[in-house]
Amino acid sequence: MPPRWRLPLLALGFLSLACGVAGGLARLTPFAFLPAAISLHGALMVSAFFGTVISLERAVALERSWAYAAPLCAGLSGIVLLAGFGIAGMALMAVAAALFFVSNIVVLQRQRSLETATLLAGAAAWLAGNLMVYYGQAAVPWWIAFFALTIGAERLELSRYLKRTPAVRVAFMLLAAAILVLPPFPAALGAVLVLLALWLSAFDLARVTVRQSGLPRYVAVCLLAGYFWLAVGGALMALSLGYDAALHAIFVGFVFSMVFGHAPVILPAVLRVRFPYSPFLYLPLVLLHASLALRVTVSTGIGAWGNAAAIALFIATGALICIKGAGARAR
Repeated sequence: MPPRWRLPLLALGFLSLACGVAGGLARLTPFAFLPAAISLHGALMVSAFFGTVISLERAVALERSWAYAAPLCAGLSGIVLLAGFGIAGMALMAVAAALFFVSNIVVLQRQRSLETATLLAGAAAWLAGNLMVYYGQAAVPWWIAFFALTIGAERLELSRYLKRTPAVRVAFMLLAAAILVLPPFPAALGAVLVLLALWLSAFDLARVTVRQSGLPRYVAVCLLAGYFWLAVGGALMALSLGYDAALHAIFVGFVFSMVFGHAPVILPAVLRVRFPYSPFLYLPLVLLHASLALRVTVSTGIGAWGNAAAIALFIATGALICIKGAGARAR
């Protein structure tokens, strides 16, 4: 698929992001905007936005036209949900996850490794979570497993040239297996997420690149900050403390920190645009983590608005950087 045809798929995902963020804010404030998005906050953020972005990235890597059906279904699911067709929207979410699962089977067949097997496990967790939503059951632990396994596998792949003992890879394999089977037991899942955060903090390439400069250091800072919040969220889950704080430590502190860090690398690959490094990228990153700390410790509402502002600032900053990069390339 030509890069210009991928942009509408991303646009579908970002529409769900905007509505999902608005729905989340509407839960915490007296403002009655987008009431339909309030109950759909999780589905819009996880499946309609992140599902679109992650499955689009996988489709680009796979280089198969049929694989783009996954981000298309994920993106359309948000539109259908917001239009009031709940069952149809949830069915599209499940179809998107099923197609994404098949894509990862193909990836595993091409390259049999711990990394690709873990990616397949993450896809299975997303499919399980979306099926749980369709049948009216708890999906959030499965969605957490989806992100933990997917990000963990990608970081394992990107850090593959670092010297590790066989025991280190076995430890990762055991953690991944536990994450896949423990979503029915959130407290146990939380404890394993803490261990995964410790593993990533100890063995990820970010420990090396944080001592560099420019984009490598920025990415590393994003990753290490994300691992901190994964540990916080896992600990809160394990102790059954602060449900909102636990979930947003993971979904905002961990997942969005990964997005902030990887966007300058992924967007050029997906859209063939220049995304040069700029120190201004630290502004939304600092706002994201500062507002999340406020949300977890002092004020859920104010912190949530800060989270939303950080996401909006990152999108605006990234867009300006890409436009500037395109102008420099044209000259």
